[in-house]
Amino acid sequence: MNKPHVPLAEQLRPHRLSEVIGQQHLLGPGMPLRIAFESGRPHSCILWGPPGVGKTTIARLMAQAFDAQFIAISAVLGGVKDIREAVEKAEHVRDGLQPRATIVFVDEVHRFNKSQQDAFLPHVESGLFTFVGATTENPSFEVNSALLSRAAVYVLQPLSEDDLARLVQRAQAIGAVPTLEQAALQRLLAYADGDARRLLNTLETLAVTAQAQQLPEITDDWLLKVLGERMRRYDKGGEQFHDQMSALHKSVRGSDPDAALYWFARMLDGGADPRYLARRMVRMASEDIGLADPRALRLCLDAAEVYQRLGSPEGELALAEALVYLAVAAKSNAVYQAFNAAKAFVKQDGTRPVPLHLRNAPTKLMRELGYGHEYRYAHDEAGGFAAGEHYLPDGMASPGFYRPVERGLEIKIAAKLRELEELNRQSREKLE
Repeated sequence: MNKPHVPLAEQLRPHRLSEVIGQQHLLGPGMPLRIAFESGRPHSCILWGPPGVGKTTIARLMAQAFDAQFIAISAVLGGVKDIREAVEKAEHVRDGLQPRATIVFVDEVHRFNKSQQDAFLPHVESGLFTFVGATTENPSFEVNSALLSRAAVYVLQPLSEDDLARLVQRAQAIGAVPTLEQAALQRLLAYADGDARRLLNTLETLAVTAQAQQLPEITDDWLLKVLGERMRRYDKGGEQFHDQMSALHKSVRGSDPDAALYWFARMLDGGADPRYLARRMVRMASEDIGLADPRALRLCLDAAEVYQRLGSPEGELALAEALVYLAVAAKSNAVYQAFNAAKAFVKQDGTRPVPLHLRNAPTKLMRELGYGHEYRYAHDEAGGFAAGEHYLPDGMASPGFYRPVERGLEIKIAAKLRELEELNRQSREKLE
């Protein structure tokens, strides 16, 4: 009788905390989750991170560490009925001859609606079970505030290529996959993109195919043939990916829409995530266009939202439209330079006190101490500007961080600042 097939990902699932690969910022010595494991007291938590980084594994190990009953619920397939059954099971082991704690693990918890999430609250509060939720979405937006307030949030990171390479070594150690040519290994690690499950599922597919063809080694050329065009061109995380991203950014900065569209199309064709490209375009709008054309930032955000709604390929046109706008827009990095200068100044400068006239004065004592005294409310001044007023710490000269360029809207901004500076100069001369 043939044994049931056990997926490679399940074969390699860690049975001890020391076997977990990655997430050392949480599981390393002295780190938050390690301390929680060693405390002997389970607590409710949300594990937030991308797919295939160990959320389910950590939840299972938590139950094992605390000798607790482990109940898993999929928010994709489950509902209130599953929650009710989990409550009954937790009550049964709590009231049994040998009482045990229970950990209820909810995968993709963001898929549960508000009422379903609320159903956990009374049982978490009563201590009937410890709630552990896993999500790929930001829990601030997707998990009810009442539930979120009762759970610690741990942020899991994508696995590094070194982490993924260790997984491959473990698979080879149990004879699950043949040896891999170095180039094939690097391509496979880039393709996995930090997702252990994706890596192991792909490895399993390759191993079955290689065994059928009696191949002693997986070469890069064979890998390309088996996994197809997407694998051949995709290089996320590799040098080619970063070089293309650099070329795209510099084409926009250089005001060349054709070159920007070329690199954009190359990256899409190579399998780059359009959402990542959208995020980089938002960065370009802030860094290279800035206040020369503040509409650019809004256009990029709108294009990103359109892509979220339509997906590929329809949503890619909105991103292309925003990209062309970035390329032809007036350019300024004045705010980018000013912000960096301000950060550098604050880092090396001392802690200067806030001038008394700028301090808030909500109490009588503060007012008696001079907080807010002689502050000039700009809206009550001519032109809505308190000429001669000083907003920096006492004794600090104007550092001149922001220097608008003579392009786009910043031409008008520069003129406005010159006008205000002249009003300040005239006001100070009167006081001298």
